[in-house]
Amino acid sequence: MASPVLLCTDGSDLALKALAAGLGLLAPDTPVVVVTVMDEPDPTLLTGTGFAGGVVSPEEFDQKMDAAAAAAQAVVALTVRTLGLDGAPTKVLEGEPGAAICQYAAEVSAAAIVAGSAGRGGLKRAVLGSVSDHLVRNAPCPVVVAGQRALTDA
Repeated sequence: MASPVLLCTDGSDLALKALAAGLGLLAPDTPVVVVTVMDEPDPTLLTGTGFAGGVVSPEEFDQKMDAAAAAAQAVVALTVRTLGLDGAPTKVLEGEPGAAICQYAAEVSAAAIVAGSAGRGGLKRAVLGSVSDHLVRNAPCPVVVAGQRALTDA
């Protein structure tokens, strides 16, 4: 089997538009995997911060993890349905999004990664970080990033 192209999504309209644009660049028979990163609850809710104890029980934390996993599964299902990729494999990753995607890309010998960019300015990017920026700088394969302006002007 040929190396897959990873279609990275957070379920937003911008991400779906970016992936649609990226799919337009691929040959019709190119294998793809729809990927998202689970938005995990803060573990200090359970463990505490060192100054204070945890504020949720282990059972409540497990419920939050289950809810985050279900939300991530809904994101990849929505993406598959919206892009007409019936039967495409999906993958839900855990961890810091940029690093998790790069690690998975290396594991599956990805041919490329397609992602969107929220178009944050310099200060917001410096404070909040940028998944697309991390991918471009660290991915083990080519990365196609569709920017917000390119997608809204189209």
